Amino acid sequence: MSTRKSEGQEEKWELRLYTAGQTPKSLAAVKNLRKVCEEHLAGRYEIEIVDLLKNPRLAKDHQIVAIPTLVRKLPVPIRKIIGDLSDTERALVGLQLKQLR
Repeated sequence: MSTRKSEGQEEKWELRLYTAGQTPKSLAAVKNLRKVCEEHLAGRYEIEIVDLLKNPRLAKDHQIVAIPTLVRKLPVPIRKIIGDLSDTERALVGLQLKQLR
């Protein structure tokens, strides 16, 4: 099975954001993530939001030590970013959507 995309086919991004209820930081992370995705990945991303207050066991199972935490599942390699993603430059570099200068 080839992992290379054929011409014209864009890579799909799978992102999972771990939050803790409706805290200001969690709400900011959701808002900031949606903004970054719409500006840089329009039409080729999927966001799953996991509320650790509803299912705290997932924090241990998925090795989440701080919240909010964003996990880029696809494309590989897996990347984790901790914080509310308000620093757009840092978020883009963390997701590898932009190179460090």
